[in-house]
Amino acid sequence: MKSIKKLIGQIISGAFSKGLLLKLSNAFNIEELRIGKFAIIEGEKTKYFSMVTDILLETNNPKFLNHIPSPDENFIKDVLKGSSVYSLVQLTPYLMVDLKSTIIEDSALKVKTIPPHFSSVYEALEEDIEQIFGKEEKSNKNFHIGYPPEMEIPLCINLDKFVQRSNAVFGKSGTGKSFLSRVLLSGILKKDAASVLVFDMHNEYGWQGTSEESKSIKGLKQLFGDKVEVFTLDPENKSFTFKDASDLTIGFNQVEIEDLELLRGELGLSEAAIDHARMIQRIHERDWFSKICNMTVGQIEEFCAQNGANIGSILALQRKLNTLVDSVKYLKPVTSYDGIKKILSFLTSGKSVVLQFGRLNNLKSYILASNIITRRIHTEYVNLTEQYMLDTTKFQEPKRLVITIEEAHKFLSPQVAKFSTFGTIARELRKYNVTLLIIDQRPSGIDSEVLSQIGTRATLLLNDENDINAVFVGESGGNNLKTILSQLNPKQEVLMFGYAMPMPIVVRSRRYDSEFYKAMNKEEKLTKEEIIRRGELAAAEL
Repeated sequence: MKSIKKLIGQIISGAFSKGLLLKLSNAFNIEELRIGKFAIIEGEKTKYFSMVTDILLETNNPKFLNHIPSPDENFIKDVLKGSSVYSLVQLTPYLMVDLKSTIIEDSALKVKTIPPHFSSVYEALEEDIEQIFGKEEKSNKNFHIGYPPEMEIPLCINLDKFVQRSNAVFGKSGTGKSFLSRVLLSGILKKDAASVLVFDMHNEYGWQGTSEESKSIKGLKQLFGDKVEVFTLDPENKSFTFKDASDLTIGFNQVEIEDLELLRGELGLSEAAIDHARMIQRIHERDWFSKICNMTVGQIEEFCAQNGANIGSILALQRKLNTLVDSVKYLKPVTSYDGIKKILSFLTSGKSVVLQFGRLNNLKSYILASNIITRRIHTEYVNLTEQYMLDTTKFQEPKRLVITIEEAHKFLSPQVAKFSTFGTIARELRKYNVTLLIIDQRPSGIDSEVLSQIGTRATLLLNDENDINAVFVGESGGNNLKTILSQLNPKQEVLMFGYAMPMPIVVRSRRYDSEFYKAMNKEEKLTKEEIIRRGELAAAEL
């Protein structure tokens, strides 16, 4: 049975550079229309996929407003409505396709023209959504991420494209960044689009997490079993982590100068302190960190006399590094085994890893461990990729890896992005099959060069103007989307745009709940009725 199209209105004016204006149909209630709505324009030969970006009330003669009808003068209001007073809607078209085309997804092209006067505009139907965003099937990498606003039509993201580049989840505190990230990571694991490594600062992704109502929710390990391995940096208290998590310690000889560069703000290190650390590293190489921590006053005096160093700077550096060792319990002079190598073996074999910090969830601990581990991973994947490129018959291309970090601005700020391995990965894009999923509430704190390289952005509500501007760095047409972003609901609604999305769209994300768990464990395709039922439940809870 063919779906019935609902007319919104007709195009009356516009420009390619500024968008289109439609006059609202008298039969369409303006209060059913909202910013961000997905709409279809039917020209003479072309169908245009568009988004509502503004709504206006107009009159063709201001004198009609000299007498405002009272609330009970319905007859007068009906006479004036549609002729003397009317509603205009601003639309931004993003994609176009031949009206006769029924091919899903890749048939659509970027808009290069506009429809003629009086072209009809309709609400999108399920077949329109599927034509652009595809549908989730067992044979493809499309993943049902949520629903368009005020619709119960499943909307998909192409995970093959998503994992090819670094991506971001932005939103102010309390908007649900972690929940949306869990949905995305679950999709990657469900569809086997890549392996994932999660630096789980707040112990939310491993065996279980906590909802805003302080209820336990399933982590990736519970949902995907043997596909996921959990490590902990706080083995002394596993009540904060998965009880069967593998312990991880990091040796002094695995710390590099760049790790101190990242921690300068947290440790209060001066440029002179960093320079003295480099001086000691040149002499003692891999043992430089251990040497600084254990030098006696006499040895420091002797070193300064021989190398022209400043005693006060080295003493201050030693004090701060020893304080770091005391607070970061996983940092040891000697380790019994190479835990990072074990993590690497899991990742390169196609498994995923969640690293939980337990009680060591302070920024110093998080930054240090994440950067050390990621540096090793980056080196390994560069070697594996280069081996594969030299001889594709002898070596296998490494499976894609998505590294997930929270508080990303601490790693990717303009001051430290050049020292951070994360900055290198973000700039290299898909060159070595390692990308980032960065989760942050302060996108304005991230280096603009890194922001411009982000492939897909999933942005929940933001209020700060600097953060809103940062979200659209490197994105053409961002001005049209800023108003939409500022009008999102504070929960569950997300503006998604970029490489993996054919066009920008507002999404009401799937809920991370018992229904979602069942879907992750199901092999068969969800029925249309089941998807609609879940969408209605999610809408009712908003």
